[in-house]
Amino acid sequence: MTDARSIVSSPAALRAQIRDGQFTGPTAGHGGDALQANLVILAGDDASAFLRFCQANPRPCPLLAVGEPGDPTLPTLGDIDLRHDVPRYRVWRDGALADEPTDIAALWQDDMVSFALGCSFSFEDALTRAGIPVRHQTAGRNVPMYRTDLATRPAGRFSGPLVVSMRAMPAADAIEAITICDRFPLAHGAPVHLGDPSEIGIADLHAPDYGDAPDIRPGDIPVFWACGVTPQAAITAAKPALAITHAPGHMLVTDIPSGQAERRLTGVHTG
Repeated sequence: MTDARSIVSSPAALRAQIRDGQFTGPTAGHGGDALQANLVILAGDDASAFLRFCQANPRPCPLLAVGEPGDPTLPTLGDIDLRHDVPRYRVWRDGALADEPTDIAALWQDDMVSFALGCSFSFEDALTRAGIPVRHQTAGRNVPMYRTDLATRPAGRFSGPLVVSMRAMPAADAIEAITICDRFPLAHGAPVHLGDPSEIGIADLHAPDYGDAPDIRPGDIPVFWACGVTPQAAITAAKPALAITHAPGHMLVTDIPSGQAERRLTGVHTG
């Protein structure tokens, strides 16, 4: 089975391994410069309310594509079948985490609507090419993610805290990272905070709410980006009867190069 040290550079090859059950780990560093996506799947009125939540909170929830009801494909993003192409999913029932399967074909319903949301993994290739360390990749870990005390804008039943991902880097690299990531608004754009984590309600950097503990070196400062796990916090508050998401760090890898996302994906696309 492919592990974090065996890099898969082709998005299509990576999805093929995921479909065959040969890749079940975090996708950071895999797929080359491909745009990666968070996933939320809801049905009926819950889907309509969640669309409004995304529109009210574009920083953590940048919409890449919205599927047609009952259709598990997203043609604008590639040859994708959402029932099989995420390495690990989360199944939520009445707002509680019920399971983390590697395939959701048995759960698919005719009224389900899928939402692909931008992911910060999409700009990590650009950071690496600029010589900025991406420490969770080199350590073979999942990115650390934290619930903050910053509130999202509610929409219907959906509300909750902003979740952020964190990358520690030398202070001298932080300004360049901001400049680079600002060019990727569909991957959350520039950081929302850098420096003291307590200013956004994070008590202990070494105890993330999602993902793995960070690799922080002497001279590093923490840099925080809005994170597409934010909807999972909103799902726990909204308590829909059934919701399906990606497991944090286990993303949908698309066929869209990250540098072309703005040109090829303008606004909300239906599948």
